[in-house]
Amino acid sequence: MAVTEISIAIVKNKNSYLICLRPDNVHQGGKWEFPGGKVENNESAAQAMCRELKEEVGITAADYQLFEEKFFDYGDKQLQLNFFLVSSYSGEAHGKEGQPVKWVSKAQLCEYQFPEANKSVIAKL
Repeated sequence: MAVTEISIAIVKNKNSYLICLRPDNVHQGGKWEFPGGKVENNESAAQAMCRELKEEVGITAADYQLFEEKFFDYGDKQLQLNFFLVSSYSGEAHGKEGQPVKWVSKAQLCEYQFPEANKSVIAKL
């Protein structure tokens, strides 16, 4: 089974984090996530995170660092995940693909259902 590389942006604004609702018709659909997506050919993990952030929620990452890298096996899908902590950005976050987006506090993150691969990262925040 091929491993898919994914880059994810954990966007922080003061004491809140940006989350988006996954469409029901995709893998792990109906769960909340940090914005992100597949790393394309000839693209670094950081470039993919910046592109996905712009495409999904219309913001441009200005200051970010790699927060965690991890491999996760869902059984039907194997993922290499790159989580970036974005501490500075420009633009106003909104769901460019029609998806609901929310700013929630660190304490509120545990109230939302995330894909299993995100749980250790949320605990680390």
